[in-house]
Amino acid sequence: MKSKKKVKTAKKAKKQARPKPVEVRSNAARAHIAEGTRLFALAGLPTKAQFVKVYGPQGPKMTWAERAAAGVDAKHFQVSLMAKGGA
Repeated sequence: MKSKKKVKTAKKAKKQARPKPVEVRSNAARAHIAEGTRLFALAGLPTKAQFVKVYGPQGPKMTWAERAAAGVDAKHFQVSLMAKGGA
């Protein structure tokens, strides 16, 4: 004989999901995010692996200012990547 699974008759009351608080960013923060996005696009939308190839293991964690100080800015990223044998 097959055994039947026990059927629960009482269901737990679901908790109402609270809406997440809306994060409000300052105009300065928005400007910094927009600039980083612009530089990312200017660099050709590089992957993390490409950042590592050009800047080393800390490449993905660096800011664009730090990357420029390291010797390769966003404008010249693709040229440097090709020089290092990346696609």
